[in-house]
Amino acid sequence: MTAPAQPLPTAAEAGPDAVLLWVVLPYVALAVFVLGHIWRYRYDKFGWTTRSSQLYERRLLRIGSPLFHFGILVVLLGHIGGLVIPKSWTEAVGIGESAYHLGAVVLGTIAGICTLGGLAILVYRRRTVGPVFSATTKNDKAMYVSLTATIVLGLAATAAANLVGGGYDYRETISPWFRSIFWFRPDPDRMTGAPVLFQLHAISAMLLFGFWPFTRLVHMLTAPLGYLTRPYIVYRSRDTRLGARAPRRGWERVG
Repeated sequence: MTAPAQPLPTAAEAGPDAVLLWVVLPYVALAVFVLGHIWRYRYDKFGWTTRSSQLYERRLLRIGSPLFHFGILVVLLGHIGGLVIPKSWTEAVGIGESAYHLGAVVLGTIAGICTLGGLAILVYRRRTVGPVFSATTKNDKAMYVSLTATIVLGLAATAAANLVGGGYDYRETISPWFRSIFWFRPDPDRMTGAPVLFQLHAISAMLLFGFWPFTRLVHMLTAPLGYLTRPYIVYRSRDTRLGARAPRRGWERVG
């Protein structure tokens, strides 16, 4: 006979460190992320921008920016799929654990390397191009450090679990914990058994999301929908027949 399965401890039964890291910190980061964006949009609308530096340098930007943005988009979609969609759902549509794991590792690794490579090019550009470096604030530097740490820890966790270790199914521990936060039934003990690198990756991501509303990363939530409804820009001719002023010498119309 097998022993009956024991229920996991609740948040009230978990240790204080686990509650602080996997209950308090997620809710604080989530609250700051939401309220911070509301505050930023209300009181700093003109600062809601990427502060583009394209005019200063284009060659490196043309390589690093698409590499970073396409990579981070795939990473975000992969995280949403892995954390939000339960394991039972993918198995119900015929995607087994081995197939899902292989696809997630391969695509995630490629996307992570592209993201990190694009970020490295953008950081190199900011450091070596004088005008771009002059336009870089302390806030930007802190944002780059936080973003780089989160990406590196994610890649390190994936490599350690699949290349060094025997693999790790995060959908059995991290994903249920993530969903439990939004169901307001936090399950911190799911995370206490996760590998250290996965824990560090999760902590760095929560800190990044708490810092997010106060950086140039806010542009991710912006879409130029106003362009679809704004009026046309009217260009008026400088034809002399439409005005009383004669053209200056040397600026007469030809043809």
